[in-house]
Amino acid sequence: MAKLPVEKMRELERRFGEIEARMSAGPAADVYVKLASEYSELEPVVKQIRVYEAATAEAADLRAMLSDKTTDREMRDLAEMELPEVDARIEALEGAIQILLLPKDAADEKSAIVEIRAGTGGSEAALFAGDLFRMYERFSSTKGWKVEVLSASEGEAGGYKEIIATISGRGVFSKLKFESGVHRVQRVPETEASGRIHTSAATVAVLPEAEEIDIEIRPEDIRVDTMRASGAGGQHVNTTDSAVRITHLPTGLIVTSSEKSQHQNRAKAMQVLRSRLYDIERQKADSERSANRKSQVGSGDRSERIRTYNFPQGRVTDHRINLTLYKLDRMIEGEIDEMVDALISDYQAGQLAQLGDVQP
Repeated sequence: MAKLPVEKMRELERRFGEIEARMSAGPAADVYVKLASEYSELEPVVKQIRVYEAATAEAADLRAMLSDKTTDREMRDLAEMELPEVDARIEALEGAIQILLLPKDAADEKSAIVEIRAGTGGSEAALFAGDLFRMYERFSSTKGWKVEVLSASEGEAGGYKEIIATISGRGVFSKLKFESGVHRVQRVPETEASGRIHTSAATVAVLPEAEEIDIEIRPEDIRVDTMRASGAGGQHVNTTDSAVRITHLPTGLIVTSSEKSQHQNRAKAMQVLRSRLYDIERQKADSERSANRKSQVGSGDRSERIRTYNFPQGRVTDHRINLTLYKLDRMIEGEIDEMVDALISDYQAGQLAQLGDVQP
């Protein structure tokens, strides 16, 4: 395991103490908000550092007791019994602190836009896309996140040909970013009389929700077209042109929204466009930083098959980390923490290994 950066840890503690003092002094509201944000980022790291320092001090005391010839037998036996437990605790704390000190993805704390599209498999693929959306919706509910559908195109037999939604909350992107890719399902459709297993697929794209300060879109770079919005059965939602299609001219990206309000449609379409452009910038920066390596959990490419849901066997397999869980019924109900945490842990292990490679 790489050695902990002691100087960096001391600097973080010093900065944390400085922020505490400035917040206690009652600064202006805008300054307080910035300080509080930095405080919340540093608090878990500094808390672990302080626990680590207390544990190393405890281990030093126990070793001093063992090396002191005047220590009586009973105290020596107690120290010999406690030292292995303290050393194990220190090792675990070192690992936890190293993970907390890893370079942060600037987008991790953001909300996310999740886009799910039915792939190969016709109606069954649309039903599966619906299952995936409900899975993320239920998972979000357990985290206290808010889900809002931006646009949806329903499948003929149910589910969705395409659905785009925002999931709002702190740290949404950090939890869901490894869901991007092709999700494959193997099951017997309800309409299949012979009991034959069909294979279908849906693509998932998870984008960090960008704010205006993240991405500036110049008016001259977009073309806005309005269209007649229609509902089920071809009936017009209203008598005016309300659907909006925005084309980003420099990239050719096209975003549409077809709710009842043209004003809302423009706002929602701009929200999705901003996040897609932000994702392009992030992907470009990631590619430049990691030109000679590939992430442990894959590139997040939407064309990459990442996971298979096998209903007859009740299993879910993530192909990037070779993890199979026999709890498909619970996962499809939103219990995906174990899979999400395993992907994050694998990614962090890869980052730690890369740091170890560059250690002097």
